[in-house]
Amino acid sequence: MNPRQLAVVTGASSGIGYELAREFAERGYDLVITAENAAITEAAQHCERLGVEVTAIRADLRDPTELERFAAQAQGGGRPVDVLAINAGVGVSGDFVTDTVLADDLAVVDLNVRSAVHLAKSLVPAMVTRGRGRVLFTSSIAATSPGPFQTVYHASKAFLQSFAQGLREELRDRGVSVTALMPGPTETRFFKRAGMTDTKIGAGPKDPAAEVARQAVDALLAGKDHVVAGSIRNKVQAVAGRVLPDRLLTAVHRKASEPGTAKR
Repeated sequence: MNPRQLAVVTGASSGIGYELAREFAERGYDLVITAENAAITEAAQHCERLGVEVTAIRADLRDPTELERFAAQAQGGGRPVDVLAINAGVGVSGDFVTDTVLADDLAVVDLNVRSAVHLAKSLVPAMVTRGRGRVLFTSSIAATSPGPFQTVYHASKAFLQSFAQGLREELRDRGVSVTALMPGPTETRFFKRAGMTDTKIGAGPKDPAAEVARQAVDALLAGKDHVVAGSIRNKVQAVAGRVLPDRLLTAVHRKASEPGTAKR
């Protein structure tokens, strides 16, 4: 019988997801990791060099059928899932009416929101039955305010933040903890994929993904309800999101997220 615990990480081919997987591997966890692209295989090879067993499953979690297949494979070896890190996410940038297309907006909802709920519903009940487990949702500092020119993305992260905290309270005293990870701008492919390289936030300073992941895993294993990871500016923004009115927060965010602001 394998004495190591098992961590499941989604969106693990690069960025925060890859660094989460690597962090768990360094702490002796075996892994089941997934992403929609072929780079998940290379990510698995890197993690295996740390002396743990890694199963890489290529799946598009926006597709409910593929998500069900992934969930079944993640549990298919008969080993309990000790840690579930629901990290996969995507963004889209631009004016909601004139710039973005419906398919891209709905892809954000499908991956960031629907797949997170679906995967939690698939894997968390077994944790509750055993009376042991830890769950991490990658939310964002974006959850603290509405986001003009990122309207759907910010709304999706606000959902995740609320969902994580509500689920945490439901599971209190049942042996399963839930932690929300709230990073700020992080050095990943996110900004390029979301079409944000010409925005002030996209061109601005970013935190190392490895440091964000380390803080996330520390908080998860400590059973904390959330962690604002990265630099002090993220913690300031989190406080501002609690005390300032939405109309002011959105006006401030517009100056950083509107296309073309990188040159202003």
